[in-house]
Amino acid sequence: MSWLTRIRPRLTAMLTRRETPENLWRKCAKCGAMLYIKDFEETLGVCPRCGHHERIDPTTRFHQIFDGDYKRLDVAKVPEDPLKFRDQKRYVDRLKTARANTGEPEAMVVATGTIGGEVAVVAVQNFAFMGGSMGLGVGEAFLSGAMAAVKAKCPFVIFTAAGGARMQEGILSLMQMPRTTVAIAELREAGLPYIVVMTDPTTGGVTASYAMLGDIQMSEPGALIGFAGQRVIEQTIREKLPEGFQRAEYLLDHGMLDMVVHRKDLKATLARLIGLLMRQRVTPPVAPAA
Repeated sequence: MSWLTRIRPRLTAMLTRRETPENLWRKCAKCGAMLYIKDFEETLGVCPRCGHHERIDPTTRFHQIFDGDYKRLDVAKVPEDPLKFRDQKRYVDRLKTARANTGEPEAMVVATGTIGGEVAVVAVQNFAFMGGSMGLGVGEAFLSGAMAAVKAKCPFVIFTAAGGARMQEGILSLMQMPRTTVAIAELREAGLPYIVVMTDPTTGGVTASYAMLGDIQMSEPGALIGFAGQRVIEQTIREKLPEGFQRAEYLLDHGMLDMVVHRKDLKATLARLIGLLMRQRVTPPVAPAA
């Protein structure tokens, strides 16, 4: 065997081997521009060309919002498949897939840290986990965050992103709507701010419950916010809806949002609001002793 025969496989492997990672670029979901990952991360997940705010995971959100270190809160375990639901796949299998793909136990993650020097509890919904759908796990996470805020006497901030209630849990998922509403009432009784930041998309039962009950209603630019889909509404009322209907800017113009804030300004805006609201917090009156 000649030296050329021996070395040819090595040369072929060297020429065909990729010397650069495959994940250096990504495509903007709105304008289709190819974005260098490093530049994309520096703009906090916002397309530098069209300003489209891409969806981000809870860990990334926590790093962007908190001043530095933060602590994730433990959430009580809930029954994983209370209805033994099965469609094309078993519900438990869908949960396993979602956990493997996201590295998260549920569609909502709660953590505590400081924002602009003020202690706060922050909950983040992860749309990558079964569309951020609201089920027993999400309801329990919300309650854990709200109760932790009450105990620490600090604000509760939530970033919503969901397609609505989790159909695999049926009526149990819908019961999270009144549960979260009661938790918000407890925050108000304690005189603590509840701030909602709606991200793309926030729809269905989430919009019909805790997403629309904030003391301050905020949103990222271009976020889809609504209850039913645009096509369903048009078929129901038999009219063509306005351009940009159910987008954050439209809702701001029509009084359903207090502000629309670019992601790069979000931390500073939250810090300013929290500082203002906590200074003006009114301590609930204490009942006199009998």
